[in-house]
Amino acid sequence: MTKLEQQVLTQVHAIIGNEEQVIGRRGILIPLKKALINEADIRVVIDTVSADPALAAHLLLRSNTAHAAGIVLTKSRSVKDALIRLGQVNIYRYAFSFYLKERLDELSEPYKKLVQGYWELNENIAMDCIALIREESATNTSSKIDADEMQTLALFSVFGQVITLTAFAYLNAELPRPVSLKVLKSLIDKQQQQLSLEAFESLGLDDDLREEFLIAHNLRQTQNPDSPGLVLRRVLSKRGLLINPL
Repeated sequence: MTKLEQQVLTQVHAIIGNEEQVIGRRGILIPLKKALINEADIRVVIDTVSADPALAAHLLLRSNTAHAAGIVLTKSRSVKDALIRLGQVNIYRYAFSFYLKERLDELSEPYKKLVQGYWELNENIAMDCIALIREESATNTSSKIDADEMQTLALFSVFGQVITLTAFAYLNAELPRPVSLKVLKSLIDKQQQQLSLEAFESLGLDDDLREEFLIAHNLRQTQNPDSPGLVLRRVLSKRGLLINPL
């Protein structure tokens, strides 16, 4: 690693650890997390989510993805239906990704275009995973994997790249002389695993998500046949995106 890459990596680490800078609006996310951790009454969770109509609409939309794919029979027709069906872990993961995406849309170019490409990739990977579950269901070889748990995991498939690119954009905005994108590419290529795990820890995401991420990228093995990480691993391997190739 060059001296410049080491300097940039140190600064990127500092930015990744700043949840407010990376996520931005936390007025809903923080009380939502507290309510879910404390297993608050569903009415409290509904009121918290409903305080942001855009988030409420997003969670309702996400809750019906599995229904649209033919995996779940019942359609959520209200925010309450959606939150009850999703469960606390998926609610927070979806909310986190919603606000992260909102923050990413505020980046300047060329970072906005680059990170939007990564986000579109995440969405496509999630669709591939849902399609794979549906195909296995049709052949009676389906597992007990929850469709939303599968989708929320897939939305973090290239989490390290997304967060690193975001941090790099903030860093360059503060420098009198921007650092070349070649340095960023080198860091992502060489430090993807470290940066990904640091992002999971620094931004307060659940341990199960990090564990399944490791399984998905072939960095950890499991004997659980119902691990969503194993499904995601197949999709990532096919796309050539595994941190540790098979």
